[in-house]
Amino acid sequence: MRAAVIHAAKDLRIDPVETRAMRDGEVEVRIEAGGICGSDLHYYLHGGFGAVRLKEPMILGHEIAGTVTRIGGNVSKVSVGQRVAVNPSRPCGQCRYCAEGKQNHCLDMRFYGSAMRFPHVQGGFRESLVCDEAQAVPVSPLTSAAQAAFAEPLAVCLHAVNRAGPLLGRRVLVTGAGPIGALTIIAARRAGALEIVATDVADAPLAMARRVGADAAINVATDAQALDRYAADKGYFDVMFEASGNGAALASGLAVVRPRGVIVQIGVGGDVTIPLNVVVAKEFDLRGTFRFHEEFALAVDLIGNNLVDVMPLLTATVPLADAREAFELAADRSRSMKVQLSFA
Repeated sequence: MRAAVIHAAKDLRIDPVETRAMRDGEVEVRIEAGGICGSDLHYYLHGGFGAVRLKEPMILGHEIAGTVTRIGGNVSKVSVGQRVAVNPSRPCGQCRYCAEGKQNHCLDMRFYGSAMRFPHVQGGFRESLVCDEAQAVPVSPLTSAAQAAFAEPLAVCLHAVNRAGPLLGRRVLVTGAGPIGALTIIAARRAGALEIVATDVADAPLAMARRVGADAAINVATDAQALDRYAADKGYFDVMFEASGNGAALASGLAVVRPRGVIVQIGVGGDVTIPLNVVVAKEFDLRGTFRFHEEFALAVDLIGNNLVDVMPLLTATVPLADAREAFELAADRSRSMKVQLSFA
């Protein structure tokens, strides 16, 4: 079968790869749609991110969905012909964190398309994938593969919202209006946020932020003082989701979040400097958020029951054979929000 394999920065190839034998408790999925994520772009553009670097060729992709084509022994929850969203997380289920219900912190995690361990964990941008039955989450019959492939990034944002605590009636700031920022807006509104303001340094993602539910969208590159009106009386927002990974965005938010507000850091960037005197004086709760676990099934349900609409984020669907062009499009924020590969 064919797969999108990254060999080094800017060296993306469509390579033939073998399908491994299926064991008891596993299913084979014909992949139909795969969304290009920010981490995929880091591997494509830079060969990795931070200390995580490519050391061998790796199949990219973890936002994937398709149809079950075969099932192994002892499989009872899915059947041949069912469309599924594939959960890219494979926690071990045995370590202390899995036992505590913190599977996203598993000590032996295998996450598709990740170079965080060696040998690398091969990803899902391939025509066929064998996975554990538990990873194949059935979607509603009317859910398209393109919709189902949004389950993974939506799960990331649902976990971030869970980390923030109750949002009912809260005023929310989202910094960074890329795919994760936009999905965070959707998730926060679904959780009961009263008002949502989004910021970014480009107009195109801000237009999308407004389309998916932001009450206001501010370009802080062209209007650096636009947030100032929210700084009166020690701040306006109850919760801030920082989705850009930019230290300047985090610092700007500190002035407009109210005392004892919650700041959830979603975006990953380099080391940043934080004014600790402000964190202390305003008694902020600064919280990290990392991947997801139970939120994946919730994301599938929300999408499948039309309780959220993720499709406005889909910019283009590109055939696997043209994966390089798809990655170039996905890397251009002025032209795209979410680009998916088609494996038909």
